[in-house]
Amino acid sequence: MRFQIAGIKKRDPVQTFGSNHGSGRNFPEKDGIFYMKRVAKWELALLVGLMVSLAWGCWAERTEAQLSQKVVRLHVLANSDSEADQALKLKVRDSVLETASAVLEGCLDRETAERRLSAALPEIEDAARARIAAEGETQAVTAELRPTAFPTREYEDFSLPAGDYLALRVVLGEGEGHNWWCVVFPPLCAETTSDLSQTAMAAGLTEDQVGLITEEAEGYVLKFKAVELWEDLRARFAD
Repeated sequence: MRFQIAGIKKRDPVQTFGSNHGSGRNFPEKDGIFYMKRVAKWELALLVGLMVSLAWGCWAERTEAQLSQKVVRLHVLANSDSEADQALKLKVRDSVLETASAVLEGCLDRETAERRLSAALPEIEDAARARIAAEGETQAVTAELRPTAFPTREYEDFSLPAGDYLALRVVLGEGEGHNWWCVVFPPLCAETTSDLSQTAMAAGLTEDQVGLITEEAEGYVLKFKAVELWEDLRARFAD
């Protein structure tokens, strides 16, 4: 049989949160409901954020794949980080770009560019060696075409998202110095390129893609960083 002592009201039931974690704090039931609603809002926000991230990731992967199939990057690695080797790297870069531009003259697609560059690798190496000799230096030179991972890069007049691109890779000496990255096809980094948009479209890039890489599309930095973040997440989960 249950009794209630006169003059003492029955207390509202309480809900205990976190007692198993040592907090020892008790919250009235109505506060507990408020707390659960607040948690639910955070969970909803997290879910929305995850969905947005997945959408960005899909866009990022598609964008990188489309662009990577239409360009050939240039990657010049210096012998070391000494002032002399870094200066030599830039001079060799100029000679490589000049030679590659002549090789790729009239080229309208990446497949043709790849074939021409592959056949011209000895010529490109010779041009680099000639420039090194003209500067009074002696360094080994190797040139090859190979898939290379690039981070998001912002150049003076355009930008490119992170991803794996086919690259003309020129290594000077030990190749342990800071490198120089740009694009050899389309010839967006050549001094003779006066109209970047026209040059890119002539090589097969769409108007939307040109607008994206030339910063005419709003939010291009955020979008390109999304590519890099997506690639990083994929690599982490792959491990």
